[in-house]
Amino acid sequence: MPVHTVNDSSDLDAKVPSHLQRVSITSLTFTFDPSHRCVKARLVHKGPVLSCLQKGVIEMLKAEIREEDPPQSTSEHTSINVILFGTLAKDFSQSVRQGDVVVLAGFTIRKSPSFLRDKLHPCHLEMDDKDACVFVCPSASSSHGPAVISSEGKYTYSSLNHLKPRTVVNIYGVVTFFKQPFPSKGSDHCSTLKITDQSDAKVGCTIFSKNLEDHPVIFKVGDIIRLHRFKTNTFNDSITLVNTFGWSTVTFDGMIDSPIVPRTSSKSFHFGESDKRAVQELRQWAASQLLMPSKPTIPLSSVQPRMYFDLTCQLLAKAVMDSRCILLKVWDGTKCEHPLLKVAVAPDTLEGESTVAKDRMNLTANILVYDNHMAVARGLKPGSFLRIYNLHTVSQRVPDQLPDQPEHLGFHLHGGTSYGRGLRCLPAESLELQSLRRVLENHADLHDDDEVDDGTLLEIWYTPPETVVMPNDDGPDREEDVGPSQTVRTCEHSLQLVTLAQVKNSTPPLVCHVRAQVKTYQPQQLYQCLKLFCSKCKTMREVPDDSMIGKLFRESARDNQPCLEFWAATSSARSTEPGRTISMHISSDMIGESTHTQLIFVQGMILDEVCLLSRDYKNLIPVRSENGRMNLIDLTAPFLFRGDKRYYGCKHCSLHTFENPVFTGVENWDEQRIAEALGVQLMQYGLLVQFELQDRTDTLEALLWENSERFFHVSAVETSASQDLQDKVQTIMDTLQPPGSSMEERPWLDLCLSVYTVQDNSRNKVCYQITSTEMKD
Repeated sequence: MPVHTVNDSSDLDAKVPSHLQRVSITSLTFTFDPSHRCVKARLVHKGPVLSCLQKGVIEMLKAEIREEDPPQSTSEHTSINVILFGTLAKDFSQSVRQGDVVVLAGFTIRKSPSFLRDKLHPCHLEMDDKDACVFVCPSASSSHGPAVISSEGKYTYSSLNHLKPRTVVNIYGVVTFFKQPFPSKGSDHCSTLKITDQSDAKVGCTIFSKNLEDHPVIFKVGDIIRLHRFKTNTFNDSITLVNTFGWSTVTFDGMIDSPIVPRTSSKSFHFGESDKRAVQELRQWAASQLLMPSKPTIPLSSVQPRMYFDLTCQLLAKAVMDSRCILLKVWDGTKCEHPLLKVAVAPDTLEGESTVAKDRMNLTANILVYDNHMAVARGLKPGSFLRIYNLHTVSQRVPDQLPDQPEHLGFHLHGGTSYGRGLRCLPAESLELQSLRRVLENHADLHDDDEVDDGTLLEIWYTPPETVVMPNDDGPDREEDVGPSQTVRTCEHSLQLVTLAQVKNSTPPLVCHVRAQVKTYQPQQLYQCLKLFCSKCKTMREVPDDSMIGKLFRESARDNQPCLEFWAATSSARSTEPGRTISMHISSDMIGESTHTQLIFVQGMILDEVCLLSRDYKNLIPVRSENGRMNLIDLTAPFLFRGDKRYYGCKHCSLHTFENPVFTGVENWDEQRIAEALGVQLMQYGLLVQFELQDRTDTLEALLWENSERFFHVSAVETSASQDLQDKVQTIMDTLQPPGSSMEERPWLDLCLSVYTVQDNSRNKVCYQITSTEMKD
């Protein structure tokens, strides 16, 4: 047997063969001749037995030894790694424990590949079965590791395998399991955790304290914790730890390369060089034992249904749903591959920023937090960074979802503390957040009020110029070859059909006729295809959602007293109802009969009240009072409500204050005349869809914009206020691309295409737009 055990340390030197000359670890070099030499040292770390492919499939073990009495002339490189192979590795693992004194002989010296990382000796020793042998003397105090670690004489730290019942001890350990603080049956909060150390012993620990700040700050398995003045007890024949008088805890990041920064709420605590060494040794040992998770958290991009996982994220907004549930809207900058569930909340209950743009890009996770976790969730501030533990993904179907469409993912943080379930806020300066911050910075320019097209739909859109027609060219895609078309061309061009490959190889500008199928289209959520367009400056922007509009109205209502003011169209007379209390119904005798000849200026109302009023009265103009003058609310909001329709103005081209408005001499008001009277550049509604077309030869992406209303047989402004018309557009798209259908099952379309070039970042870009085409009735 290559490992020889000696029970008495005084006999160890006597058992070592006399021809072996003892040398110090510090004297070893690459050129040193190890023949007939041996080293004596104490084992400070022993790794597991692993399979090694370097020398065939054999066992391998890595250990670290430290010289106890090095030469006084040097204190460097007193520790060295030892690699053992084959049977020697298995025998060493079974016979030698941390703290034992060993004598090694028959080794070879190699360059250490981990020297720059572990800062040990630049060499390491390799030992196999042929000539190597190990003499071992168990530690005098125990056969399972060192009894104590001294911290500059101030504190003594016990190894976990040495703990005796009913004693008060100081401990260092690696966290293998933990629960965030939760209310106990009494008035305290309780933390529970399990720890281990180099002795391989595992001990449970319970901490009681009223103040949440006093509990240990643990972020993940593998963190290092230091416990002072904890009492040992026994439970089910196992040693446990519980805090006692004068107790304290300090925690550290368990990652090897991270700075050793103590995490504690204590105003004064002792932390010296020996403590740093203890943390470093535990980090290296934990890494070798694979105690540190390779991925402590899972990004949203990797989440799958029915998973339980930990998530690191940023809180965007939150809302109280009811007495048992809080909604947290979070993101981590990654896009989930599954559609995410949208949770409807009242706009006035949402605290934080609007998430509409991020919702559209499938970046926002809506997390429902239940029961005992609500106390922590209530105290969270939008913008803070979170670690959420044991989060559950649930597949859910949404109302009116088609059977073939994928289910949406919802996220639930259930009540209780099983499997460490909970959440906590991460410090903004945490190194763990560096990668998350970099990802979020890539979306720094993503705002809900950006007056640009949705980035998930198009990077840029253009209006085609006047074009010339493509010459006749016999092509393979003739009408009789592919069956009837679902569309009809309304242009007067008399052109032969051409293939998409021919179109892409042509020189713009031109117009051509093609027959193709819809491979896919964007946006998949068709309500997003509604856009607002300014014909003057060519600006296009999204239609704002109610949460953003509601916020603007609430802010205006806080600064202005409720007031209604209406103007008759044929005179300068006006009637005012200032300072009244807004009710949910306004009777006609208060403001007179509402017709197209009357303008009603609304001040100090929230959005719901304006919408309710607009059911019965036309031409509602929301305003605010500023320095004694009446001005419009921010043009992000509608400047005019006409029944169910809302009208918006261009921020760039409109006046920001009333400049001598003329409200008389007009018999009938429409949206254009009201906009002109108010100095507002009216934005037009439009439908913008991008198709990916395919025929037998190629594919190309084509916009549907100027011709979209004729194509769908709807009005864009009417569609903005009508669910029936929105359903009609959805039905047409389901006809062009039936859910779950193959390309062979999809209809063919006769299309008139305009091909043109635009200037994009100093380069000419070829674009395609569907014109003069509409669906068959």
